[in-house]
Amino acid sequence: MRLGLLLTCFTSIPTSTGCRGIGRFGESRQSIAARRLSRQGTKAMRQGDWTVAETLFTEALDVSNVNDAAHRGMSESLWQKGHREEAIAHLEKAVQLSAGDPKHMQRLGRMYLEVGRVDEAARQCQIALDSDREWAALWALWGDCQVARNEKDEALSAYHRALSLQPDYPYVQLRTAEIYHQQKRYDRLLATLDRLREDTEVVGDVDEAIRPGAADLLRGIAMRELGRTEESVQYFIASAQKNPEDATSRLQLASIAVETGQPEIAQTWLAQAMRLDPSATRNAGWNVETWLAVPPGMVQPDNLPIQSSPPIIAAQPDASRSWLQ
Repeated sequence: MRLGLLLTCFTSIPTSTGCRGIGRFGESRQSIAARRLSRQGTKAMRQGDWTVAETLFTEALDVSNVNDAAHRGMSESLWQKGHREEAIAHLEKAVQLSAGDPKHMQRLGRMYLEVGRVDEAARQCQIALDSDREWAALWALWGDCQVARNEKDEALSAYHRALSLQPDYPYVQLRTAEIYHQQKRYDRLLATLDRLREDTEVVGDVDEAIRPGAADLLRGIAMRELGRTEESVQYFIASAQKNPEDATSRLQLASIAVETGQPEIAQTWLAQAMRLDPSATRNAGWNVETWLAVPPGMVQPDNLPIQSSPPIIAAQPDASRSWLQ
């Protein structure tokens, strides 16, 4: 009798219970597979193989649409291709699935900021800071949000907090120096950049890209404002060498050449700036047609004669160098 009851109880268990158990097991295997594919995609992404990375992240999402790492990876792939809104949508999903992982939130805030959604960026940053106040990248993002709101003092406070947590932080050091430049605090600018290490080991991947030659350009501007012209020239030349696509350092060198009675050199730098960025060159106030239409040495800016002076530009532009093309 007791055996019969046991058999009856066993056979009366709904078959759906077993199916649910199998389903749960299947989902677990899917999750493992999605994580494995996401790791492979992340590795490919770090190696710069974006096509392979996107394929792997797509496969991961096909296996499991609830894997936050796969959504994060797909977001980065789409962002790299310029598909901003799709990238943001995937990262928003990653934040949701991870229950507010600060790393996902920091990246989402950065994306919001880069497309001009400043308030949403600040909101993501605030929520993330509530969870982790010891991560320098969050304070860097908060500083950038304050810059976007034109709250420079608040931005400086955030950048200083970031540097207290991570002293070797080139992105934040440059952002801090930029504010000092705007505030005409050139000694502080130079002191900040004196501690800058530009080696790749301390350049992170959670912030905006650092423009090549930016530190030398800022140093050159500060030196020029402080009356240290010869030193400024060397920094501007270094900036031009590091950033072949930037006209700013070349315009600075052209301006110095005019001030020191070297119109031929000014014309050479100005011609390079025009090739790189005609709009910026004209917006800087140069009468390009006049400067580039007359023979070297015959230019008299503002109708005033150029006074001769000892040359201070030690390295003239070399048109054969690829970085000047």
